[in-house]
Amino acid sequence: MKTRLSIIAILILSGLSIGSGSTQKLTGKVTDEGGKPLPGVFVNYDKTNTGILTDIYGYYSISINEKARFLVFSLKGFKTVKEEIGQRSVINVRMKSLNLKEEMIIVEHEIIQEISDDILPSISVSNRKTYSAYRMKGGVAAYNGPGRYNNYFNTEGYSTVHENGYKSVLHNPLSTFSIDVDRASYSNIRRFTNQGQKPPVDAVRIEEMINYFNYDYLEPRNEHPFSVYTELSECPWHEGHYLMHIGLKGKEIDSESLPPSNLVFLLDVSGSMNSPNKLPLLKSAFRLLVSKLRAEDRVSIVVYAGAAGVVLEPTPGTRKEEILQAIERLEAGGSTAGGQGLQLAYKIAAGNFMEDGNNRIILATDGDFNIGPSSNAEMERLIEEKRDEGIYITVLGFGMGNYKDDKMEIIADKGNGNYAYIDNILEARKVLVSEFGATLFTIARDVKFQVEFNPAKIKSYRLIGYENRLLNDEDFNDDRKDAGEMGAGHTVTTLYELVPAGAAAHVPSIDPLKYQSEREITRKRAGEEFLTIKLRYKKPEGGNSILMEIPFKQKVLAFEEASDNLKFSAAVAGFGMILRDSEYKGTANFDSVTEMARNAMGEDEEGYRAEFIRLVKTVRNISLFEEVSGSEEARQTGIPVLAPGKKK
Repeated sequence: MKTRLSIIAILILSGLSIGSGSTQKLTGKVTDEGGKPLPGVFVNYDKTNTGILTDIYGYYSISINEKARFLVFSLKGFKTVKEEIGQRSVINVRMKSLNLKEEMIIVEHEIIQEISDDILPSISVSNRKTYSAYRMKGGVAAYNGPGRYNNYFNTEGYSTVHENGYKSVLHNPLSTFSIDVDRASYSNIRRFTNQGQKPPVDAVRIEEMINYFNYDYLEPRNEHPFSVYTELSECPWHEGHYLMHIGLKGKEIDSESLPPSNLVFLLDVSGSMNSPNKLPLLKSAFRLLVSKLRAEDRVSIVVYAGAAGVVLEPTPGTRKEEILQAIERLEAGGSTAGGQGLQLAYKIAAGNFMEDGNNRIILATDGDFNIGPSSNAEMERLIEEKRDEGIYITVLGFGMGNYKDDKMEIIADKGNGNYAYIDNILEARKVLVSEFGATLFTIARDVKFQVEFNPAKIKSYRLIGYENRLLNDEDFNDDRKDAGEMGAGHTVTTLYELVPAGAAAHVPSIDPLKYQSEREITRKRAGEEFLTIKLRYKKPEGGNSILMEIPFKQKVLAFEEASDNLKFSAAVAGFGMILRDSEYKGTANFDSVTEMARNAMGEDEEGYRAEFIRLVKTVRNISLFEEVSGSEEARQTGIPVLAPGKKK
């Protein structure tokens, strides 16, 4: 058995397809009934588990065994299509969408097959049908009948998030944190929602949701690499409170002007990656990235399964076909030597280091490290050491079920990189093509925020999100303290909920001090300034940090008069608080969030804001179903019934 596994591993690490006979290539386009292209369709042949995904225009190209008889096209929400290959080299397909009844039947069949009698012997077939209907409609639990088997077959890992509370300005006048340009949480939430489920509470990081979207900030016009945008309005979910919006806009750099790159693709090809939304999607994503490479760029490919190995030595960006072939040949199998993979990738990156270039590892994985130096502490030490040597790391997450969000967030944060979750080919295009510079090229390092509040104007404040980015106040001036990085063209947005001076509530209770009295409000503190924003950052090449200081004394706008920037970020924050069932959500609800977002659509050329509204509506329907399916009648019959007076 060990010999057989070793042979498989060697084939994987050699970049060879595991199969027999010669191959032929098939190409084509997949569309819906109206002729619109369908991206993300899984294309495979006969009964194989591996295949490819159609690109954003619906096109595919797949190499198949010459003995293959059928090509199979599958996409959630559409009828699976099976086409006989014969002598054809081009197969174009139109896929028909499923109606609700057909989709329920398919999902029910899949889920009944998924439950083994050996594992859950007490669940009858009728109760399994109850479970499947509940899950299809969007229940959080995998099974909600006798026994209450929640989150069945789910070993995903998320770091605990403890929401920020209100801070008294008199006792805590400074709010200090590191910027965060990661956006993985939003696309991961979208994945859960599109599957008809609410995300786990700790998967909801509100700052990443807000920062998923671009905002209309002015380009920087001075010596600093980013501009600062500020705005203050009434808070839409707490009457009498204010909402402070602070935005940064990184300098745009034309792709031709970016420094040369020494890139190491570190690709997980372990057995856990053997599903359509993992390795096949990974291949499609990296094909998009390869299209952006230039002559001065160099790419190496390291893979890891039961062991780690190099499948492509450093190769110029002009030899795209060679790079693509190395990616195309990858197959999944074996255990997960993630630690060995990281060490080998760093060795390759160091051996080809570019003094004036971008030296970066791009790790693509589901995060399931289970062999070698896999503890968070060991990974942190390795990554921090290499970060200080000028080698950064970007992390791309894939898949579900065993997804390890907590480990991937640590790797990106400690490695001066960023972290994205790729749930479909459109997200891959957004991260690796549309935001190519922001994802891979750093314009400012160790960017820190510190906001000082004026007690004459503000009684207390609450930072919305950034819980895992908080810093001690003294860390702001300490250049040894690591903080977040900002990429070319990146935007970073921060929201504070503020309680104005004179308000009656929302100040943490503290006993009177014994050895000092409450400080008097000086004439300067009683002035027009609400707060002062301070920023520290380092240039990419290092050195001492640079300080920016911006006092804020604008008027408070009515929420209806605020910009689309503030209103849309407020809508996203409100949605995040609803998903977390936050004690701070106030009057925020699905309807108010939808209305805020609808009134702040802006140009929305890529459709991301319209998609956000659809997600809010979907979660609203899931919540409604959970409410009505919890009735006694629903538990007995498996049929959800609306309570009297409820509307769909």
